[in-house]
Amino acid sequence: MKQQRTLIVLLVALITAGIATFAVFQAIKQMPVREVEVGTVPVVVASRNIPVGTLLNADDLRVSPWPVKSQVPGSFADPKDVINRGVIETIGENEPLTTRKLAGKESGAGMPPMIPPGMRAISVRVNDVIGVAGFAVPGTRVDVLVSVSDPRDGSGRSEPMARTVVSNVTVLTAGTRYDQEESKQGGKPGQQQSVVTLAVLPLDGERIALAQSEGKLSLALRNPLDVDPTQTTGIKLPALMRGTGPEPVVVDPVRRKMAPRPATPQPVAAAAPAPQSPPKVEMIRAAKRSEEVVD
Repeated sequence: MKQQRTLIVLLVALITAGIATFAVFQAIKQMPVREVEVGTVPVVVASRNIPVGTLLNADDLRVSPWPVKSQVPGSFADPKDVINRGVIETIGENEPLTTRKLAGKESGAGMPPMIPPGMRAISVRVNDVIGVAGFAVPGTRVDVLVSVSDPRDGSGRSEPMARTVVSNVTVLTAGTRYDQEESKQGGKPGQQQSVVTLAVLPLDGERIALAQSEGKLSLALRNPLDVDPTQTTGIKLPALMRGTGPEPVVVDPVRRKMAPRPATPQPVAAAAPAPQSPPKVEMIRAAKRSEEVVD
């Protein structure tokens, strides 16, 4: 009987709680929604992903309301201000277009607007290994190394050598335009890089051109925060084959022939032992003291 009363009390409590919960839900549901008005301004955004070098048209753009308190510096309100301008940085879908990512008016599209003033664009032929396994993408920074198989120094000797010729240069594009279009159509994560274009100073462009004609180029990927120039003297084959152990002592054969030979040390005769005196016995007789030799 006591258990039945307990079950009845629990059942009544559950029903009461359910009714109360439903009543509160209905009351909250019927409350009027308060809309907070947020001031917006029109901003031109990308209607799709826009790659570098694209000449913008009306289909690439749309106008979207943007909060006034979070305006994007350098943005545009009218699509007419960005049509027929080239893209110098990749723009994502729904991303606002800014002056930093667009070339100037009448600059056209393609690569020329991407080249910083005072610099030049030079392309080098690479493969998947030389191109740092596909990680040398636009915007990354690399060092350019050259390996020469038959350099000759002032003495006329020939020794293979490798050295960094240009350091901390920016990659403008990776792959030819044909490679990039093929990658987009195939939906591949990355394109096969056959050409990498770098932004360099005129003098560095001359260095790379000479290195490309005389040896084999390689690219070394850099950390974007590491801006210090690479300062090395290069490495030759003998130094490479010595490894990282202590440097051996090199003896000049010419000097070794001219150096006088050290004299052969003569054996030194051992000194003869000093003769020992015979033993003596001291004798005292009365007031006289005398010594006698014992045979």
